[in-house]
This record gives sequence, structure tokens and C-alpha cells, in this order.
Amino acid sequence: MLVHSDKARRIVWAVFFVLFLPLFALPLLVVLAASLATHWSGALPSDLTLDHYRAATRGEALQALTTSLFTALAASALALAAGTWAALAASALPRRPRRVLDALFVLPVAVPSVVVGLAVLVAFSQPPFLLNGTRWIVVAAHAVLVTAFAHQSVSAALARLDPAYEQAAASLGARPGYILWRVRLPLLLPSLTAAAGLCFALSMGELSATMMLYPPDWTPLPVLIYAATDRGALFTGSALAVVLMTATLLVLLAVSRIRTRASYR
Repeated sequence: MLVHSDKARRIVWAVFFVLFLPLFALPLLVVLAASLATHWSGALPSDLTLDHYRAATRGEALQALTTSLFTALAASALALAAGTWAALAASALPRRPRRVLDALFVLPVAVPSVVVGLAVLVAFSQPPFLLNGTRWIVVAAHAVLVTAFAHQSVSAALARLDPAYEQAAASLGARPGYILWRVRLPLLLPSLTAAAGLCFALSMGELSATMMLYPPDWTPLPVLIYAATDRGALFTGSALAVVLMTATLLVLLAVSRIRTRASYR
């Protein structure tokens, strides 16, 4: 923290807590409290129970969590592969074509996700790419939505990459493919893991495009949370939301550990 006096440091921390608690922490704490409540008629919930969590970790809810995890992992893998490939290809292009390619990848996040969902629905409802009614159309929509973040992350890492490593490998007779797999990608590994974690988190919480595409046998957890709150089951929906947050945080912590190890290689 670039604050050197104790008084200024205390002021900065006070401003941080004043802004952080109402905007970020308090809503999450309210959701956590609601997930444990059976009634909430006053300032605090009453009749605390774990029944909502029992319902949120079995049956349809457990299947929805598994669906969300599979969708997020598959979409993140596709986004990371496509975004990394495009960033590596764009790094060799002149400045203007590179900007055009960057704009194309950013386009899906520049429009509402429901528009992306509609576009994917129209594009994959006719042969030869008939995915409508299958789980893969949901995976495809999520991949389209998160690829931009993978592409931007890897592009930024490539811009900071010291070309001396590649030049040294080339001067020793290494082929381009060898340089890619043994020099560039290992140096990019921290950024790749960070991009994978971001893509995973965004996919786990995606709702708008998913609502337009998911088949009845492939219901992600955000859709189940929306359905629960829509019918008035706010406490059950809160428990499902806590389960979703916990699963996402656990995966992000695992990705963070991988990134830390990659940074010290």
C-alpha cells in the first residue's frame, strides 16, 4: 500500500471498509443468513436450520451443481484453447489486423449475453451444426461469452513477455514448435491459469444466455436458483446460491495454488 503515515493508512482502511461492507460483503452475508433461516420477520432471521442445505446438496440440486461444473470446465477449456491460439496468432500480425482480431473477440462481451444466447440458438439450430436441445449448445454459448477474457489475458501476458528467451532458444537451433511448447507456453502458464479461473467463475454464474438454451435434462445451478426465487422459495434459493459460491471459490483456490506454483518455476 503506497501510504506511509499511520494516520493516512487508517483513513484508507476506514474508507475501504465503509465502501466494501455495504457494497460487497453485506449482500453476501444476507444471502448466507437467509440460507440458514426459516423465518425472517425482523432485523435478523429466526429459527435457524440446515434443512435448506440438505435439499441443496442432493437430488435435483446436486445434479444442477454437477451440470454447472461440467459446463464451466468444458467452456473454460474451449475458451482457453481458442483465446490462447488467437492471441499467439495475433502477436505475429501487424498492428491494425491485430486490433481487428481483438475487437472480434471482445464483441460477445460488448453486447448483452441474451443476444449472444439468441445468436448461438440461431446458428446451431440447423444442420450441419445441430446442437439445439443438447448440452453442447450451453457449453458453446458459455465458451463464446468467456473466450474474450482468455484472449485479453493471454494477449496482455504476451506483450510483457521478454523476447530474449525465444531468441536464445532460436539461436541454439530450436524449431518454432519447440519454442512454443517449451519456452512460450511455460512462461505464459501463470497467465493461462488466471484466465482459466476467470473463465470458470464467469461461466458458473452465467444465467441470461443459459435461460434461452438449456434443455430440460441439462439445468445449471443458476437456473435452479432463479426458479427457486421466482416461485418465492427465497431461503432455498439462498442455500443454492451459497453452494454455488462455495464450489466456485474452491475451484478458484485450486487454480490459485497452481498459478502460484507456476510463478515460481
